[in-house]
Amino acid sequence: MAESHSTTYGLAHHFDDIEQQREAGTLGMWAFLITEILFFGGMFLAYILYRAKFGDAFAAASAHLDWRLGGANTAVLIISSLTMALAVYYAQVGDRKKLMLFLVLTMILGATFLGVKAYEYYHKYLDHLIPGFGFQWSGHGAPKQVEMFYFIYFAMTGIHALHMIVGLGIMTVILIMAKRGRFTPGYHSPVEISGLYWHFVDIVWIFLFPLLYLLGAHLHQ
Repeated sequence: MAESHSTTYGLAHHFDDIEQQREAGTLGMWAFLITEILFFGGMFLAYILYRAKFGDAFAAASAHLDWRLGGANTAVLIISSLTMALAVYYAQVGDRKKLMLFLVLTMILGATFLGVKAYEYYHKYLDHLIPGFGFQWSGHGAPKQVEMFYFIYFAMTGIHALHMIVGLGIMTVILIMAKRGRFTPGYHSPVEISGLYWHFVDIVWIFLFPLLYLLGAHLHQ
């Protein structure tokens, strides 16, 4: 009887079994992530085209970004991917306490990333580098071309940060479900599916960091 309960707990009525439900949920998340790849792909394409056209200005603008903060945030997200993977593992083996621990650690790392990004945005505001809001540039490169770089920078990192905020909301729901004992070794697909989303957001940043922060690395003092 206990085995039957473990295999049917959390099963929605429109699925034949828990495995079919898990596969459907995973497929749905992958379909969603493909649309996200297309969405970010359009921005990456815009970046590539404008970088090819305004290479020197983009490099000068990139050099004004703090690559150390970008690198620190990259490390934070890589570690968060590890903690998320451990959360999935402990959900699979039914260790509720460790599942909750690694979910909390993942959320702390995600919040740290957003805090660092907010700090960067604030200093760009102080330096008058917000496109369309009194943008000022006195360094190398045409101001309008540099402004285009920062427009793309804020668009890409801002949308990425929005995805991170959504991810934190998802983790909050998963944490509440874990605290209520909703996950078992037989039913843990929401944790796995949420993990896929979190890893995707992390991977996007892995591409953003070198493109935006390291383009003008040779100009850093």
